[in-house]
Amino acid sequence: MQVLYKGGAVFDGVDRVLDLHGVLVADGRVEKLAPLAAFDGFAGETVDTAGGTLMPGLIDCHVHLCLGGEGDPGTAAEKLLPGQMVMKALARAQATLAGGVTGIRDCGGRDYLEFAVRDACNGGQLLGPSIRASGRMICMTGGHGNRNGRIADGIDEVVKAVREQIHAGSDLVKIMATGGIMTPGVNPEDAHYSAEEMAAGIKEANRFHRRTASHAQGAEGILNAVRGGIDSIEHGIFLTDECIREMLNGGVYLVPTLAALRNIVDNKNHGIPDYVMEKAARVSEHHLRSIKMFYDAGGKIAMGTDAGTPFNRHGANARELAFMVNIGVAPLDAMRFATSAAADLVDLPGEGRIADGACADFLLVHGDPAADIECVANPDNHRLVVKGGQPVTLPAMAFSASPFQTLAAF
Repeated sequence: MQVLYKGGAVFDGVDRVLDLHGVLVADGRVEKLAPLAAFDGFAGETVDTAGGTLMPGLIDCHVHLCLGGEGDPGTAAEKLLPGQMVMKALARAQATLAGGVTGIRDCGGRDYLEFAVRDACNGGQLLGPSIRASGRMICMTGGHGNRNGRIADGIDEVVKAVREQIHAGSDLVKIMATGGIMTPGVNPEDAHYSAEEMAAGIKEANRFHRRTASHAQGAEGILNAVRGGIDSIEHGIFLTDECIREMLNGGVYLVPTLAALRNIVDNKNHGIPDYVMEKAARVSEHHLRSIKMFYDAGGKIAMGTDAGTPFNRHGANARELAFMVNIGVAPLDAMRFATSAAADLVDLPGEGRIADGACADFLLVHGDPAADIECVANPDNHRLVVKGGQPVTLPAMAFSASPFQTLAAF
């Protein structure tokens, strides 16, 4: 069945906001994006987008489905049985879809439990976003993420840990280059893995055609990851001119996760551990400055939130676009970082764009987000989410009864 979206503007996910265009969808894909005149005489189902903008569904390149956004999410997660964790991870994935995010990259789970959610959503058995998942984060003894990560020391052990993730079915490999905010007793500024260990892990992942991401906050660790061939730097709190120059030369993406620190700093005295609050307050201004420096230098950016960290809720992911604009990112750039750029980093071919042959994953919003980012960043302005050509009813998370197939969402 063909469905025509027409009446409002269309953001193609790259660099164009088109007026007087329609988008024809069939079998879950865009059949044609063209001026409205091309659809004269169309007699099938239509969706009226007047007064709004149809854009690709958002893609969040950094979430944690096994964390729930509590003040101390790691402790909360440890109280759950495996089955409970899977059910909660599914609910979080579906909340994310309801929030206009049709694709995600999970950057560290718990004992591969999130893989069940990934496989069910990607296979169409359950409603959810497209999911890429890294499995267990690889970290040094005592390093950031050691609570649930795969601890590995030395080149041989790091290579073995990478192979374990690949054997388990990971889509990408995440290696922890520095300390972080959420682990007690470590400093975000400190490099953890040596340059040689980082390079060996990245090389092994690449050998088996896996992309790589690195939690990297301090400058030395960022440089270790970049020089080793990493695909994306997550967080990038203490970027220097040298870091930015080498990232530009290597075509390395930055995933800013501005929402992570913002939600910690804004929720003091709400159950967040003191050591987390202290580190977040100390580094937050560095973070904002670093992201703006990288953006001004023309670096490659993909949207990510770190959803699941304290008060960083699954389903509120779109707020990251406003946080980017607040530090000086142009709204159209923020929209591109959350669509086509994110799809390219996460390796979701056909997503993140509205173009002939692309997946029909859409977010319809009120108004013009290129003029006012709140049109997309504020979920109250979302009119419709579409996944694979099927409209998702908000917030009940069920497919629309008519004219499309009815499926009760979990």
